[in-house]
Amino acid sequence: MTRSGSSLRLPPLSLYVHVPWCVRKCPYCDFNAHAQQGDLPEQAYLQALLEDLDSELPLVQGRELVSIFIGGGTPSLMSAAFYQQLLPAIEQRIPFSKSIEITLEANPGTFEQARFAGFRYAGINRLSLGVQSFTDSSLQALGRIHSGQDAFTAIQKAQALGFEQINLDLMHGLPGQTPAMALADLQQGLSLGTSHLSWYQLTIEPNTEFHSRPPKLPADEQLWAIQDQGQALLARAGFEQYEISAYSRAGQQCRHNLNYWRFGDYLGIGAGAHGKLTNLHQHQLLRHSKLRQPKAYLASPGKCQSRVVAEDELGLEFMMNVLRLNQGVETELFAAATGAPLATIQPILDQGRNLGLLETDSARLAPTLQGRRFLNDLLELFV
Repeated sequence: MTRSGSSLRLPPLSLYVHVPWCVRKCPYCDFNAHAQQGDLPEQAYLQALLEDLDSELPLVQGRELVSIFIGGGTPSLMSAAFYQQLLPAIEQRIPFSKSIEITLEANPGTFEQARFAGFRYAGINRLSLGVQSFTDSSLQALGRIHSGQDAFTAIQKAQALGFEQINLDLMHGLPGQTPAMALADLQQGLSLGTSHLSWYQLTIEPNTEFHSRPPKLPADEQLWAIQDQGQALLARAGFEQYEISAYSRAGQQCRHNLNYWRFGDYLGIGAGAHGKLTNLHQHQLLRHSKLRQPKAYLASPGKCQSRVVAEDELGLEFMMNVLRLNQGVETELFAAATGAPLATIQPILDQGRNLGLLETDSARLAPTLQGRRFLNDLLELFV
C-alpha cells in the first residue's frame, strides 16, 4: 500500500498491554490466557514489557497516547507495585495526553479487591470488572471463581475509592439461563450506578473446553427474547448502544475501544499482543503480533511478526472495525485512515445498501439494524 500524495493521516494512538496469566482458564475463554503456576514473574515481565515497547518507539516518535488498556488473562493478579512502576516508565517513553484513559481489567474476587486502592494510586482511572453474572449458579457453570456477592462488593469498593469510570462485563445466553434470569442480571448491573456495560452473548469458540464439551445453551427464540428485552431495558435506563456489545450513559463510552473501532493506531506489548500503526513516510499500514507463550515472550520480548496491510485488504480491515459502531463513521474517514479513495470500495458499498445491510450517503456510512444483526454477512461482501 504505497501511494504518494495519498490522503492518509495519523489517527490517535493507544497502547494495549497484555498480561497472560489467570488463576485458571475459564471453559469459554479463547484468549491468550495461561493458568498461573507458582509465583508470577512480575519483575521479569515488567522488564520484558519495557524492552518490547522500546523496540517500537522509533515507529511512534513525536506522538502521544490517548488511552492504555491492560487486558488478559487477569491483569489484577499483578501487584499494585507492578503498575506503579510500569505506568511511569511508559510515560517516560511516550507522553500521555492530559485526558488519558487508563483501563485495567480486574476480577471482582476478594484477592483483587484488596489491590484496588493501589491500582488507583498507580494512575489507573478506569476499571473493567469481569462480573459475567450476579447469579452463583451461572458463575459456577462458567467456571468463575467469584460469587455474586463478591461482584457487588467489588463495584461498591471501586466506587468508594473514586473510580468514576467502571465497566461491567456481563454475559447472557448462559447454560441453564432463562430470559428472566438474564434480565435480572442486567437489572442488577444497572442498579449499581456504573456508567458502562459490556453485555454480550456467550458463544462457543474453538480451542476451548466448552467447544470440546458443549453445555446446553438456551434455544434461539430465548436468545432473541433476551437480546430484544435487554436492549429495551438498557435504553429505558439511559444507556445507548454505541457498539455491538457496548452500552454507556451519555459521554461515557470507552475511548480506547472507540479508537479501535474508528480504525485508530495502537501499540501492542506483552505475550500475544497485537498492534496496528500508520506509517506516513512509507504510506503504509503495519500490523504487528508478539510471541504468544509467556516463556518464549520473556526470552525474546521484542520479537514480533510484522506485515504491511495489502491494498486489497483495506476495505475488509477498515469495515471489520467501523461497522461495529451503531452510528458508523464519517465517509471521509476511509481515505484518511487507509490512504485509499472511497471509490475503490464503492461497488461493495452499493451492494450492501441494495441488500438493506448498509446506510451510505455523502457524509456517513453505517450498518442498518439488519446489518448489525447479520454483520458477518455484511463483512463477507468486502472479502
